[in-house]
Amino acid sequence: MNWYEYNFDGLIGPTHNYSGLSLGNVASMTNKKQVANPQQACLQGLKKMKDLHDLGFKQGLLAPHCRPHLGLLKQLGFSGSNYAERIRKAYEYSPGLLASLSSASAMWTANAATISPSPDTRDGKIHITPANLVNKFHRFIEPEVTSRILKKTFKDDQYFTHHSPLPSHENFGDEGAANHTRFCNQYGEAGVEFFVYGRFAEIENSPAPKKFPARQTKEASEAVARLHQLYPEKTIYAQQNPAVIDQGVFHNDVIAVGNRNCLFYHEQAFLNSELTCESIAQLFNEFHFIKVSTSAVSVSDAVTSYLFNSQLLSLPNGKMALVVPEESRQNQAVWSYLSQLTQDHSQPISEVLVKDVKQSMKNGGGPACLRLRVVLNESEARGVNPKTILTDSLYTSLVSWAKKHYREELSEQELADPLLYQECETALDELTQILDLGSIYDFQL
Repeated sequence: MNWYEYNFDGLIGPTHNYSGLSLGNVASMTNKKQVANPQQACLQGLKKMKDLHDLGFKQGLLAPHCRPHLGLLKQLGFSGSNYAERIRKAYEYSPGLLASLSSASAMWTANAATISPSPDTRDGKIHITPANLVNKFHRFIEPEVTSRILKKTFKDDQYFTHHSPLPSHENFGDEGAANHTRFCNQYGEAGVEFFVYGRFAEIENSPAPKKFPARQTKEASEAVARLHQLYPEKTIYAQQNPAVIDQGVFHNDVIAVGNRNCLFYHEQAFLNSELTCESIAQLFNEFHFIKVSTSAVSVSDAVTSYLFNSQLLSLPNGKMALVVPEESRQNQAVWSYLSQLTQDHSQPISEVLVKDVKQSMKNGGGPACLRLRVVLNESEARGVNPKTILTDSLYTSLVSWAKKHYREELSEQELADPLLYQECETALDELTQILDLGSIYDFQL
């Protein structure tokens, strides 16, 4: 039986904009109120998917959400005889509120869920828990529809167990796979699941950032591990360094990335890096720790270049490729480090692939933010909705679909245009047919 790691990227939605909603995300805050290009964003995301597909990697995609969220407009008391009136009233009351209800942030599917593959779970099934994303209002509104999308994508209950999100309370703040990594020798072997948290909810005066919020609690990570029936002896918890959270490292995947028996990380990533690495090493005969020193790459350069918000992928020759954004190539310190890294044959990263995802990057999401990793064997893969797996023909269809429905420019002020919602609804109704998703959006139910 062959096993594969699939990457399911988020298809970027028609309301992609720069409203600077994510406190703690330096790029999001820095580019606030700039004019976005939703069509280009979608095409850049699709191009990255297609490039990896062409290289032989298994590539899927997840549908975007419909925005603005009309149900919450109504729930918040914005009445009117039609949606246009409710949108207008919301914008007049607070442009920022309408921006939150219009965010295309579901594109970053690293935050969609935590997924544990069948070799790691006691019942031998794949467990999926959507993230509750309680730390940010514009993301807190995602889990219900995300759950529907995941259930329509990973369809066969013979293989997949879908859990509800954790309770929507800050004590159980869960940001999904952005703070979760799976290590293994081979994808089909029992692995080690690695959860990184920003703070304790139940322990007073424990280490925590002072400037920006720690979005993931240890209690949330432990709850997901229990739900997924993970083996305690093969589950590791590590605390993120509070000091780097305050420098814009809002998720672990901004400062570290892992694949199989390799962890590529910044020396300031964890509160106790030495103990963290020892805990991992004890469970492997051979493990590669690639530590990037502050003298080589500062935390600031890591954040602005998104060096660690990269995809670490296994190549057929046993080596690994690192998929980085164009911003990593433009950063002199980062590119110098990567050039030296690939010349070091004692470690597994032999190739660096550069991708242009600038539209996503300006909102604070690099290649790793855009994808959710799922390990499947051949039988389990047949339980996935086949229309969500990228093919040449699906790529062609989605490019045409995006060019047909997406605007080339979108400002924060234009979120109040009622035609935008109509365009979004029309586009997504067509998309559900392309991807054979059935009725997943509120307007379809």
